[in-house]
Amino acid sequence: MTHRSEPVAMEPGFTWDQAVAEAGRCLLCHDAPCSKGCPAGTDPGRFIRQFRLRNVTGAVRTIKENNILGGACGVLCPTARLCEKECSACGIDRPIRIGKLQRFLVEHARTTGFHPFDNPRWEKPAPRQEHVAVVGAGPAGLSCAAELAKAGFPVTVFEERAEPGGVLRYGVPSFRFSSEFLAQEIADLKALGVKFECSKPLRDRGAIESLMKDRYQAVFLGIGLWEPVRLTDERDSGEDVYPSIRFLEAFRQGKAKDLGRHCKGKVVAVVGGGSVAIDCARVAKKLGAADVYLVYRRAFEQMPAEADERAEALAEGIHFLLLNQPQGYVRDGHGNLTGVQLVRTRLGAEDASGRRKPVEIPGSDWVLEAQTVVEAIGNQAPAESPDWYPRVKVSGMNLVVADAETGRTSFAGVFAGGDIVRGPATVVEAIADGKAAAKAITEYLTK
Repeated sequence: MTHRSEPVAMEPGFTWDQAVAEAGRCLLCHDAPCSKGCPAGTDPGRFIRQFRLRNVTGAVRTIKENNILGGACGVLCPTARLCEKECSACGIDRPIRIGKLQRFLVEHARTTGFHPFDNPRWEKPAPRQEHVAVVGAGPAGLSCAAELAKAGFPVTVFEERAEPGGVLRYGVPSFRFSSEFLAQEIADLKALGVKFECSKPLRDRGAIESLMKDRYQAVFLGIGLWEPVRLTDERDSGEDVYPSIRFLEAFRQGKAKDLGRHCKGKVVAVVGGGSVAIDCARVAKKLGAADVYLVYRRAFEQMPAEADERAEALAEGIHFLLLNQPQGYVRDGHGNLTGVQLVRTRLGAEDASGRRKPVEIPGSDWVLEAQTVVEAIGNQAPAESPDWYPRVKVSGMNLVVADAETGRTSFAGVFAGGDIVRGPATVVEAIADGKAAAKAITEYLTK
């Protein structure tokens, strides 16, 4: 399927000299704590050591054999609170820029024509007869599929959208992660023998479990969360109020001109404080918005977005409107959006998240002028999703109930991971879920 070109090029990574200099700062710890800080087990301690010794292909193999989406993680992973936080250099200097080194190595391999799974040194596993279906081509599903293929299983990934990638393709703006970069990650899965069936929705009652009656001896469920949480009960609130999913997907699919009608020269309010909200705010600014307000009900230090993401948004001129709770929208007599109804908040006692709870201040209501709003307040499972797998236990929020260590569900042979189990989480956590489930599926099929 061909799309119009993406509107903004991906931001550059390290050059060779920058990567060599950064790796030279590594203390080469014997029992590297950074490797223990990676949920996906990418093993940065090992690949940085290999790079220091100029074993570049070995470093790339370490990354990609441990994490099929190692390039994507190098770009998108919140390394500051994972592997880099554990870096021993923190005690004497700033941590090693592990994510940037990881991205550099994957990009360098592609530039030089090195493909870790498409060369004579890659030993293909003995083929197995048991077929496995992976439902959902997001990070969890891709990770699970790769691990199963490396174990010799024939794997088919079913994806209801036109192309694989999930949130990597449809939920991250092009200036952060390009389709070309993703295509190379997908190519590594295809080199392993993973098959893809795209534009293949499985939404009939019992559709997932029916795969078990077909040719598949096990199924991994990694469908993610694609239904937006909305601020009000309005499900069709007009073209001037976007769910974040629709806003970012339109930008990624080259529809910047259409989005620009609602952003250029206008005041845009983005509701939310996470990474997705930051992405939406930056997109609106790049599309020519006169002002972009990031509206968040808590304080700056409580925002879920990473510190570097917040810094980038501030540097680009995004206004942070904190301690304000959106209540609804204001429209003129013609139905056009004119503002966001807000109420100021103060911080109260800590809630279950460990953060101080925002408490509305009586009588502090006011209206922020805005002609366009993007709602980035979370995603959820569709209300009808339990019908797709009626023998799989789900929670009150329609999340799949699965074992945290293995991904096993209540229906034997069906495993699950990623956001459909955890709720909204990070790419690297989804990858870790996929790897863990693949190991459990292998044990299930070989016992």
